[in-house]
This record gives sequence, C-alpha cells and structure tokens, in this order.
Amino acid sequence: MSVPRGLREPYPLPQLDGVLVLDKPVGPTSTHCLNAIKRLGQKKIGHAGTLDPLASGVLVVLLGQATKIATFLSGAVKTYRGALRFGLTTDTYDNTGQVLTEADWRGLDPEAVRKAVLDWTAETVQEVPAYSAAKHQGKPLYALARAGQEVPVKTKEITVFGAEALDIALPETEFRVTCSAGTYVRSLVHSLGKRFGCGAVMTALRREESRPFTLEQAVTLQEVLDEPGIVSGRLVSIPDALPDWPKAPLTAHEVAQVKNGVRLSARGQAGEGARALFCDENGAPVALAETVSEARDIRWAILRGLW
Repeated sequence: MSVPRGLREPYPLPQLDGVLVLDKPVGPTSTHCLNAIKRLGQKKIGHAGTLDPLASGVLVVLLGQATKIATFLSGAVKTYRGALRFGLTTDTYDNTGQVLTEADWRGLDPEAVRKAVLDWTAETVQEVPAYSAAKHQGKPLYALARAGQEVPVKTKEITVFGAEALDIALPETEFRVTCSAGTYVRSLVHSLGKRFGCGAVMTALRREESRPFTLEQAVTLQEVLDEPGIVSGRLVSIPDALPDWPKAPLTAHEVAQVKNGVRLSARGQAGEGARALFCDENGAPVALAETVSEARDIRWAILRGLW
C-alpha cells in the first residue's frame, strides 16, 4: 500500500544527537562530506576541524545537540601520517598546486632527513600557506591567491608534540606527526624543503586521531550513504565525547533551576575554575559548566546549555 504524499518521510534518518567519526576520503572537501550527510536528514550538523581535499581520515562530525560542543572539541591534539617528496616547491605546499621550482635532491642524507623530521618538535611558529582558509581583512587567503592578489605573510603559533620519519626512500619520505589543532602539516613539509635547499611538497596526509577520536571508531562516507541506518549505532554520545569532563548528576529540581538561569552553589564541591558536565538523573547531558567566584560564594556558571 502506498503512503500518502503528505505523510512520507522525506529523509532516511531523523535528526540525531551525537558525534559521528567519519573516515573522510581523499578528494571531496570536508564541506562536501557534511552536505552529503545533511541530505540524510541531519539538518543540524557541524564539525570539529576540517581536512583539505588531499587529506583523508578522522573528520569529527557533530550532529544535533553535539554541534553545541564544537568549541570544546576543535582544539584537540591531532595525529597525522603523511608523505612528502623532495625536489619540488608548489604554491600550495603540496602536490596539487602549481610547480614553482624543481631542484636536485640527490645529495640528501637519509639520517639527516630523519633528524630534521624529528626537529619539527622544536618549531613553535610556522608560516600560513597562501592557499588556506586563514583570513586577511575578512577574506580567506586562498581567495586572494586565486584572484592573483598579493597575499600577506601570516604566521601562527604551533606545538609539535612528536614527529618521526617512518620510511625514507628518497626523494620520498613517510612520516607521522602529532601536533596542536590548526597546525599546517604542509607548512612543516615546506619548511623541511627550505632547510635542505631543494624544496619539498606534501603528497599524502591521513589524520589518524583527533583526540579523543581515532580511525578505529570511524565509518566511511560511502558506508553512511549506502546504509544510513548504521549512523545511529556508530554515534558517540556527548558525555563519551568529553571524557576529560567530570560528570555531575543533578536532581530534577536542579535541572529546572539550571534551565532557568540559576547558578548552583559549588561550595564544598569544587574550587574556582573547575569544569563539569551536568547530567540529569538518567545520564542525559544538560550543560557544560565552570565554577566562578560570586558574592563570596563559588557557583557554577553555564558555559553551554545542551538542552
């Protein structure tokens, strides 16, 4: 029996709440991947850090109420496995760009390369690529570059927690790097090429981890599109997505107070600057909170409501 047109479900999924760890493929943009999932009925959707089209791996997709915790996830430490090639420079710092220079790499010593990759951990400031989403006077740098306009040189502070060369078969080198959010791995590769005087471009990049999410938790975009029903079973709940936030259960009365803007007293529970994830009596998330000093008392200020 056919279903009347007005009663048909227009999307294969209801709006879901939680974190979907997506294994982004090489090629499409992160926005393309989110739009594909959005068309499954996930109108409320976001992310916790994009990947370039060349890159694959962990893309943290936020659905429903989980979009409200983006700020608290986007600064996570990232781990990447990548590959580079010596002897070239491009305008994008990777092998998708226009070749600017070619140079002889045959004098490179593998042990010197291994040490230089390890030395990435000493880098604290890097140059932002001209082809990036970083902005100047409200415009992304890539828009200026594509328009042939002068792109200002911008730098940013970074932290590289660990780096190692995995396989050196010159002119190719595979590596793994763990770094702060927002680090441009292709800038690290570019700086390596400058150090040796022959240039280098990134040829592959795979995000293995965006803490606390890893590839082991990930589902591919094709799997999601082929079988949308698997999404609900692969979602990470908001409490599980914030493992470093202590859980603070509230009574029904306290939940009502929080939703009405009341700052609950924390005296005897925590000192100033403590953070907690408020949950109701069933364990459902209510709000992210932080203690502040207020009128000779320590009270819980709501950082983000999750209702």
